[in-house]
Amino acid sequence: MIDTINAQHPDLICFTGDFVGFGVEEAMPFTNMLRQLQATDGVTSVLGNHDFALYHHGLSSKQKEEKVEQLAIYQRDTLGWKLLRNQSVVITRDSDALQIIGVDNASCQGQGFQTVYRADLPKAMLLPDSLLASSPSRLLASSPFKILLSHDPSHWRAEVVSNTDIPLTLSGHTHAGQMRIFGYPLSSLMFSDSEGWYEMDGQSLYINTGIGCTLPVRVGVPAEITVITLKKN
Repeated sequence: MIDTINAQHPDLICFTGDFVGFGVEEAMPFTNMLRQLQATDGVTSVLGNHDFALYHHGLSSKQKEEKVEQLAIYQRDTLGWKLLRNQSVVITRDSDALQIIGVDNASCQGQGFQTVYRADLPKAMLLPDSLLASSPSRLLASSPFKILLSHDPSHWRAEVVSNTDIPLTLSGHTHAGQMRIFGYPLSSLMFSDSEGWYEMDGQSLYINTGIGCTLPVRVGVPAEITVITLKKN
Protein backbone atom coordinates (compact mmCIF):
# COMPACT_ATOMS: atom_id res chain seq x y z
CA MET A 1 0.00 0.00 0.00
CA ILE A 2 2.83 2.41 0.84
CA ASP A 3 4.52 1.73 -2.50
CA THR A 4 1.25 2.16 -4.39
CA ILE A 5 0.55 5.51 -2.72
CA ASN A 6 4.07 6.80 -3.36
CA ALA A 7 3.86 5.67 -6.98
CA GLN A 8 1.10 8.25 -7.52
CA HIS A 9 3.64 11.05 -6.75
CA PRO A 10 1.02 12.90 -4.71
CA ASP A 11 1.20 16.56 -3.76
CA LEU A 12 -0.74 15.78 -0.59
CA ILE A 13 -1.86 12.62 1.21
CA CYS A 14 -5.12 12.88 3.16
CA PHE A 15 -5.96 10.28 5.80
CA THR A 16 -9.58 10.46 6.96
CA GLY A 17 -9.42 8.58 10.25
CA ASP A 18 -9.68 5.17 11.92
CA PHE A 19 -5.93 4.88 12.08
CA VAL A 20 -6.17 2.29 14.87
CA GLY A 21 -8.86 0.09 16.38
CA PHE A 22 -7.97 0.32 20.07
CA GLY A 23 -4.79 2.33 20.60
CA VAL A 24 -1.52 3.66 19.23
CA GLU A 25 0.32 0.47 20.23
CA GLU A 26 -1.22 -1.19 17.14
CA ALA A 27 0.57 1.26 14.85
CA MET A 28 4.01 1.17 16.44
CA PRO A 29 5.28 -1.98 14.66
CA PHE A 30 4.62 -0.20 11.35
CA THR A 31 6.34 3.09 12.22
CA ASN A 32 9.26 2.75 9.81
CA MET A 33 6.88 1.75 7.02
CA LEU A 34 4.52 4.67 7.65
CA ARG A 35 7.44 7.09 7.65
CA GLN A 36 8.09 6.10 4.03
CA LEU A 37 4.94 7.86 2.80
CA GLN A 38 6.07 10.64 0.47
CA ALA A 39 4.15 13.71 -0.71
CA THR A 40 5.27 17.21 -1.62
CA ASP A 41 3.13 18.74 1.14
CA GLY A 42 3.20 15.75 3.47
CA VAL A 43 0.34 13.89 5.13
CA THR A 44 -2.74 15.47 6.71
CA SER A 45 -5.04 13.43 8.95
CA VAL A 46 -8.10 13.54 11.18
CA LEU A 47 -9.43 11.25 13.90
CA GLY A 48 -12.25 8.75 13.36
CA ASN A 49 -14.52 7.06 15.89
CA HIS A 50 -12.13 4.12 16.44
CA ASP A 51 -9.31 6.55 17.22
CA PHE A 52 -11.22 7.71 20.31
CA ALA A 53 -10.79 4.26 21.93
CA LEU A 54 -14.56 3.76 22.04
CA TYR A 55 -14.17 0.01 21.62
CA HIS A 56 -11.53 -0.24 24.34
CA HIS A 57 -14.01 -1.38 27.00
CA GLY A 58 -13.00 -1.23 30.64
CA LEU A 59 -11.18 2.09 30.36
CA SER A 60 -12.40 5.21 32.14
CA SER A 61 -13.19 8.36 30.19
CA LYS A 62 -9.90 9.86 31.38
CA GLN A 63 -7.93 6.80 30.24
CA LYS A 64 -9.60 6.95 26.81
CA GLU A 65 -8.68 10.62 26.47
CA GLU A 66 -5.09 9.74 27.37
CA LYS A 67 -5.03 7.14 24.59
CA VAL A 68 -6.33 9.73 22.12
CA GLU A 69 -3.56 12.12 23.14
CA GLN A 70 -0.95 9.37 22.77
CA LEU A 71 -2.21 8.74 19.24
CA ALA A 72 -2.13 12.47 18.43
CA ILE A 73 1.47 12.79 19.64
CA TYR A 74 2.46 9.70 17.64
CA GLN A 75 1.00 11.05 14.40
CA ARG A 76 2.39 14.56 14.83
CA ASP A 77 5.80 13.92 16.39
CA THR A 78 6.77 10.37 15.43
CA LEU A 79 5.30 10.28 11.91
CA GLY A 80 5.45 14.02 11.20
CA TRP A 81 1.84 14.16 9.98
CA LYS A 82 -0.34 17.28 10.17
CA LEU A 83 -3.11 16.00 12.44
CA LEU A 84 -5.99 18.47 12.23
CA ARG A 85 -8.22 18.52 15.31
CA ASN A 86 -10.88 21.11 14.51
CA GLN A 87 -8.31 23.26 12.74
CA SER A 88 -6.97 23.92 9.27
CA VAL A 89 -3.76 24.35 7.33
CA VAL A 90 -3.21 26.37 4.14
CA ILE A 91 -1.03 25.18 1.27
CA THR A 92 0.08 27.72 -1.33
CA ARG A 93 1.40 27.46 -4.88
CA ASP A 94 2.30 30.83 -6.39
CA SER A 95 -1.00 32.76 -6.28
CA ASP A 96 -3.15 29.70 -5.54
CA ALA A 97 -4.07 28.34 -2.11
CA LEU A 98 -5.77 25.29 -0.63
CA GLN A 99 -7.27 25.32 2.85
CA ILE A 100 -7.34 21.81 4.27
CA ILE A 101 -9.91 21.73 7.07
CA GLY A 102 -9.97 18.85 9.54
CA VAL A 103 -12.52 17.96 12.23
CA ASP A 104 -12.64 15.31 14.91
CA ASN A 105 -15.22 12.58 14.30
CA ALA A 106 -18.71 13.99 13.75
CA SER A 107 -21.46 11.40 13.95
CA CYS A 108 -24.80 12.83 12.79
CA GLN A 109 -28.32 11.57 12.08
CA GLY A 110 -27.90 8.43 14.20
CA GLN A 111 -26.18 6.44 11.44
CA GLY A 112 -23.69 3.67 12.16
CA PHE A 113 -22.53 1.80 15.24
CA GLN A 114 -20.90 3.10 18.43
CA THR A 115 -19.48 6.49 17.61
CA VAL A 116 -18.93 10.00 18.93
CA TYR A 117 -19.41 13.68 18.03
CA ARG A 118 -16.35 15.84 18.69
CA ALA A 119 -16.37 18.21 15.72
CA ASP A 120 -16.27 22.00 15.77
CA LEU A 121 -16.62 22.94 12.11
CA PRO A 122 -16.85 26.75 12.53
CA LYS A 123 -13.62 26.72 14.55
CA ALA A 124 -11.92 24.41 12.06
CA MET A 125 -12.78 26.70 9.14
CA LEU A 126 -10.93 29.67 10.63
CA LEU A 127 -7.71 30.52 8.82
CA PRO A 128 -4.59 29.94 10.94
CA ASP A 129 -3.57 33.07 12.88
CA SER A 130 0.03 32.75 11.75
CA LEU A 131 -1.03 32.87 8.11
CA LEU A 132 -3.31 35.88 8.57
CA ALA A 133 -0.49 37.74 10.29
CA SER A 134 2.03 37.01 7.52
CA SER A 135 -0.07 37.60 4.38
CA PRO A 136 -3.54 39.04 5.12
CA SER A 137 -3.92 41.04 1.89
CA ARG A 138 -3.07 38.04 -0.25
CA LEU A 139 -5.66 35.84 1.44
CA LEU A 140 -8.37 38.49 1.37
CA ALA A 141 -7.85 38.96 -2.36
CA SER A 142 -8.83 35.38 -3.20
CA SER A 143 -10.35 32.84 -0.84
CA PRO A 144 -8.54 29.48 -0.77
CA PHE A 145 -10.21 26.41 -2.25
CA LYS A 146 -11.50 24.48 0.75
CA ILE A 147 -11.26 20.72 1.32
CA LEU A 148 -12.82 19.22 4.45
CA LEU A 149 -11.54 16.00 6.01
CA SER A 150 -14.39 14.56 8.10
CA HIS A 151 -14.34 10.87 8.97
CA ASP A 152 -18.10 10.23 9.18
CA PRO A 153 -19.95 10.99 5.89
CA SER A 154 -23.20 11.74 7.73
CA HIS A 155 -21.55 15.02 8.74
CA TRP A 156 -21.74 16.24 5.12
CA ARG A 157 -25.52 16.44 4.77
CA ALA A 158 -26.03 17.49 8.39
CA GLU A 159 -23.66 20.46 8.62
CA VAL A 160 -21.68 21.02 5.42
CA VAL A 161 -24.18 21.16 2.52
CA SER A 162 -25.94 24.53 2.24
CA ASN A 163 -24.37 25.69 5.54
CA THR A 164 -20.81 26.27 4.30
CA ASP A 165 -18.90 27.18 1.14
CA ILE A 166 -16.79 24.00 1.27
CA PRO A 167 -16.83 22.51 -2.26
CA LEU A 168 -15.19 19.15 -1.45
CA THR A 169 -15.47 16.87 1.58
CA LEU A 170 -13.46 13.65 1.98
CA SER A 171 -14.74 10.92 4.32
CA GLY A 172 -14.33 7.24 5.18
CA HIS A 173 -15.92 5.33 8.07
CA THR A 174 -18.33 3.03 6.20
CA HIS A 175 -15.77 0.63 4.62
CA ALA A 176 -18.75 0.02 2.24
CA GLY A 177 -19.62 -2.66 4.78
CA GLN A 178 -16.56 -4.64 3.57
CA MET A 179 -18.99 -6.81 1.62
CA ARG A 180 -21.04 -6.37 -1.55
CA ILE A 181 -24.09 -8.56 -2.22
CA PHE A 182 -25.72 -8.51 -5.68
CA GLY A 183 -23.85 -5.28 -6.36
CA TYR A 184 -25.00 -3.49 -3.20
CA PRO A 185 -22.61 -2.66 -0.34
CA LEU A 186 -23.80 -3.70 3.12
CA SER A 187 -23.14 -0.15 4.31
CA SER A 188 -26.07 1.11 2.22
CA LEU A 189 -28.39 -0.50 4.79
CA MET A 190 -27.07 1.85 7.46
CA PHE A 191 -25.79 4.99 5.71
CA SER A 192 -27.58 7.28 3.29
CA ASP A 193 -24.16 7.98 1.71
CA SER A 194 -22.02 4.86 1.88
CA GLU A 195 -19.31 4.91 -0.82
CA GLY A 196 -18.00 6.90 -3.73
CA TRP A 197 -19.04 10.27 -5.10
CA TYR A 198 -22.04 12.42 -4.14
CA GLU A 199 -23.07 15.92 -5.21
CA MET A 200 -25.65 18.34 -3.83
CA ASP A 201 -26.14 22.07 -4.37
CA GLY A 202 -22.72 22.42 -6.01
CA GLN A 203 -20.90 20.67 -3.15
CA SER A 204 -19.25 17.27 -3.39
CA LEU A 205 -18.50 14.35 -1.06
CA TYR A 206 -16.19 11.43 -1.71
CA ILE A 207 -16.28 8.39 0.61
CA ASN A 208 -13.21 6.17 0.47
CA THR A 209 -13.89 2.54 1.41
CA GLY A 210 -10.60 2.21 3.29
CA ILE A 211 -7.61 -0.09 3.14
CA GLY A 212 -8.13 -2.00 6.39
CA CYS A 213 -10.82 -4.02 8.10
CA THR A 214 -13.02 -3.98 11.17
CA LEU A 215 -13.67 -7.69 10.70
CA PRO A 216 -10.88 -9.48 8.78
CA VAL A 217 -12.80 -9.94 5.53
CA ARG A 218 -13.52 -8.02 2.33
CA VAL A 219 -15.82 -9.52 -0.29
CA GLY A 220 -16.41 -7.46 -3.41
CA VAL A 221 -15.03 -4.34 -1.68
CA PRO A 222 -11.28 -4.21 -2.33
CA ALA A 223 -9.02 -1.85 -0.43
CA GLU A 224 -9.11 1.60 -1.98
CA ILE A 225 -6.63 4.42 -2.55
CA THR A 226 -8.35 7.45 -4.08
CA VAL A 227 -6.46 9.79 -6.40
CA ILE A 228 -8.11 13.18 -6.90
CA THR A 229 -6.77 15.77 -9.34
CA LEU A 230 -7.92 19.36 -8.87
CA LYS A 231 -8.08 21.60 -11.93
CA LYS A 232 -8.87 25.28 -12.29
CA ASN A 233 -12.36 26.04 -13.57
